Amino acid sequence: MSLVSLTSHNFRNLVSASIPLHPKLNFFIGDNGSGKSSILESLFFVGHGKSFRTSKVEHLVTHDNNEFVINVKSDNDLQLGISKNFLHGTTQIRVNGKNQNRLSVLAQNIAVQIVTPESFKLFFGGAKERRRFVDLGMFHVKQSFPSLWRDFAKLLKQRNALIRNKVNKAELAYWTESFAQYSEQVSVLREEYIASLTEQLTESLKVLLPTLAEKVSIHYSRGWSQKKSLVEYLNESYEREFSYGYTLYGAHKFDVKFLYGKMPIETQLSRGQQKLFLLALTFAQANLIAKVNRVKPILLIDDIGAELDVKSRALLFSLIEITNCQILITATDNSVLADFLKPSSIESGDDNTGNLGENYNMFHVKHGKISPI
Repeated sequence: MSLVSLTSHNFRNLVSASIPLHPKLNFFIGDNGSGKSSILESLFFVGHGKSFRTSKVEHLVTHDNNEFVINVKSDNDLQLGISKNFLHGTTQIRVNGKNQNRLSVLAQNIAVQIVTPESFKLFFGGAKERRRFVDLGMFHVKQSFPSLWRDFAKLLKQRNALIRNKVNKAELAYWTESFAQYSEQVSVLREEYIASLTEQLTESLKVLLPTLAEKVSIHYSRGWSQKKSLVEYLNESYEREFSYGYTLYGAHKFDVKFLYGKMPIETQLSRGQQKLFLLALTFAQANLIAKVNRVKPILLIDDIGAELDVKSRALLFSLIEITNCQILITATDNSVLADFLKPSSIESGDDNTGNLGENYNMFHVKHGKISPI
């Protein structure tokens, strides 16, 4: 399944329009502030129910308007939509014209990942960002994970409530045992997924960073040490948990670290190499999602020219050619895309060069208006 159109209304500074999307490659060219990143943001919002640029959702609606609407349509006529009305404080989620209650219904049908110039927070932003990245892949690749995670989250919420109410150890014991069992199940699935992701990452790195590929690894920490059972750790931390007011160990505390040899990768790689690593990691996860065949992954790459030289962009194009996903890329000018586009398409200056054969669609963005080149 690929998206054939993206329609937005009153989103950011975008002029309301329906954008025809190519199943493989889509390029958006424009100056900074033109609105090209907002196109990616609107599609990201459909897949995640939030922005990758701000936590203040009220900033996403066009000035002097009270509601924005975003819709996408796939090549098999699946229609997904989300709207937010700030006057009434409502969110409407629709699948094929029918109202839905959960954002996860959208995520079941569309898998959106993004790489931006700010994506380095995956390294430096703490475990939270890395957890989000891994669990996005888990949601689509491990079919039992979504329901298992919902049950786990309910148990965690209940156990935390009991801790805050300072129930005695005997009353907490049942919830501790159940919580530990679900943590173990989640941990096993994650460990399997990390193993698969590591294999796929090695293949992506062989294209983007071939001299480093064999030395890069992903270290998975499940959220408690292997030295004791989780129940033992939780029982021993009974008083500390009462002091903190929440569960200190478990599957919700997992983390992954990216290593070059035995050292954190961010201490060993240049900024440009880190960007290539992030792209390799994102493409690796996309390839795992694509193998499941439930949804075709969508990759958003914002500002492709940032920290990638000509050679790096050529390597990225080689990886794109062998990846089964739909890709939207933004850039400030055509020259950055020289390794993606046919030379004649860039140099001729003909108005019809935007008809880029069967390989990609290309658009110019200016003051929020999107025009085929």
